[in-house]
Amino acid sequence: MTSEIEPAPTEEPTWFLYLLECEGESIYTGITTDVQRRYAQHRAGTGAKYTRSRRPLRLLGWLEFSTKSEALKAEIRTKRMSAAQKRDFCSQLRTTYP
Repeated sequence: MTSEIEPAPTEEPTWFLYLLECEGESIYTGITTDVQRRYAQHRAGTGAKYTRSRRPLRLLGWLEFSTKSEALKAEIRTKRMSAAQKRDFCSQLRTTYP
């Protein structure tokens, strides 16, 4: 008797787009499933190469997405913005940790 075992459905985690203000008044944009953990990594110097040389000063905010694909698309759109546009965009972002 052969029975096929179906894998349990996997829930995709919530994804976040986040923006950091870094040294030199630059803005870093990234995505993650855990904003607090990722911000701590950036602050510790173990995050992205960009934030190792331009230390993050503060979390400007974040947005929540239901899929990684949506978060990646938002990241691409955000990275195409000028610094001024990103700062304006930050008024739409949440600033307390999820």
